Amino acid sequence: MLTALQTPLSLAGRLLLALLFIPAGFGKIGGFAATAGYAASKGVPLPELAIAIAIFVELGLGLLLLVGFQTRWAAFGMAFFTFVISFIFHPLSDPSQAQSFFKNMAIVGGLLSVAAGGAGAWSLDARRGQ
Repeated sequence: MLTALQTPLSLAGRLLLALLFIPAGFGKIGGFAATAGYAASKGVPLPELAIAIAIFVELGLGLLLLVGFQTRWAAFGMAFFTFVISFIFHPLSDPSQAQSFFKNMAIVGGLLSVAAGGAGAWSLDARRGQ
């Protein structure tokens, strides 16, 4: 039974993860200066470059995840990004940020599962035979 659901569940997982990242990437484009200012207030060095990287990850890798192209690499890159930014923007030293931190760790776990298991049959990777 579960095997029959593997393909649609893989697609649903990719779509739901992408839904978190893609709109965030577009939002950073629209509010680039404000987002860079916020990053600077958190001590991020070269905040404009950091936000450009965030846009690439959230929008670029998010779209790759959505369509299932180079999915394992995209998911791994997104997992690494999310892991790193969690310590900056949701530090455990601030008790009010603990839930956001652990939610991000759950997202990292989901992305690592995609990186390990691949995109599934309904993906560009599968069409290309990868």
